[in-house]
Amino acid sequence: MAVLRVRISCRGGLLGLAVAFLCCTGSVQSYGQSQDSEFTFLLPAGRSECFYQTAVKNGTMEVEYQVIAGAGMDVDFTILSPKGVRLIIESRRSDGLHVVEPMEEGDYEICFDNSFSRFSEKMVFFEIIIEGQGGDVGGDDEFPGIEEPDGSLLEYKLDDIRESMDSLHRRLERSRQMQTVLRAFEARDRNLLEDNLWRVSFWSCASVLVMLCVALTQVYTVRKLFDDKRRVCT
Repeated sequence: MAVLRVRISCRGGLLGLAVAFLCCTGSVQSYGQSQDSEFTFLLPAGRSECFYQTAVKNGTMEVEYQVIAGAGMDVDFTILSPKGVRLIIESRRSDGLHVVEPMEEGDYEICFDNSFSRFSEKMVFFEIIIEGQGGDVGGDDEFPGIEEPDGSLLEYKLDDIRESMDSLHRRLERSRQMQTVLRAFEARDRNLLEDNLWRVSFWSCASVLVMLCVALTQVYTVRKLFDDKRRVCT
């Protein structure tokens, strides 16, 4: 009888662990489809590029952009509503962060303009973060087919697991976004460093050549001063 009780308790523990594993797996799969997006593209000189992002009413759309390469490191930035109303307008900026609260549902237009530059192309990075779209994450509908275990089976609480997974997902997503932004800053600083290195190297070589020419000219001039070509009769 004691052996039977031990077997039943072990089976109950394994069943509880299996239920918890299925909950975690379902939570991770539900977090796989993220609404956030990021993109790096090359903006040619004298042209503009527009992108479209669908947003729902009463949500939040956060747009952050940086110019990471190109002469001047600046572009014109505009966000237009589905009806064509200009919500954000910026001119000749290298970076920016804007939070838009959509008052209507539809496709919002995000444009980058480099028409003021005739020769220099720009490399632009931007990221879009959508919040408040599709309802709360971690609800009861995300775990179809998984029944709530009764209290006598195990002490696992699915609500606590869901809340912990939701908090972990939000923090990991925020960390990923911050790392992406830091990589964009690093790429921009590296491009500036390489550009400045080329300029410093070029002007250093030019200065060395000028100094050599001046030195040779001075030596030649001094030797000419002491060069006496008059004949001496003895």
